[in-house]
Amino acid sequence: MEKLLALYRKYREPINYLIFGGLTTLVSLGAYALFVEACGLGILAGKALSWVCAVTFAFITNKLWVFFSAGKDAKTILREALGFFASRAATGVVEFAGLPLLMRLGLDQPLFGVEGFAANIVVTVVVIILNYILSKFLVFRKKKDA
Repeated sequence: MEKLLALYRKYREPINYLIFGGLTTLVSLGAYALFVEACGLGILAGKALSWVCAVTFAFITNKLWVFFSAGKDAKTILREALGFFASRAATGVVEFAGLPLLMRLGLDQPLFGVEGFAANIVVTVVVIILNYILSKFLVFRKKKDA
């Protein structure tokens, strides 16, 4: 057990990112399925609304429990939120373009009875990787010591 704790301490940030990234993915996929199946929205509208839900959840968890951003003042929170949402908007373009592109390329079969779900999973994996890079090196980067 001590070895596991030591590994966790050493790799806390990427482990927490994967955990909360997984939860963010569940929020996104669950919201997508809800909006498309339960609400009857089209795949792009469902994707847009699920994206808003997931990005909001991701900002809170990344700030507090992944990158442990110490900034609590309004200016820092606003800067981080704007940077976070802007970086997510950039990767959102990847999602919005990638989903129909993958469906046109043949990944259009339903999964679990939900249209576009398989393509949505593939796009989501690519976006998770891009989001980590942008969050770590742009949004929540640590200030260098003077």
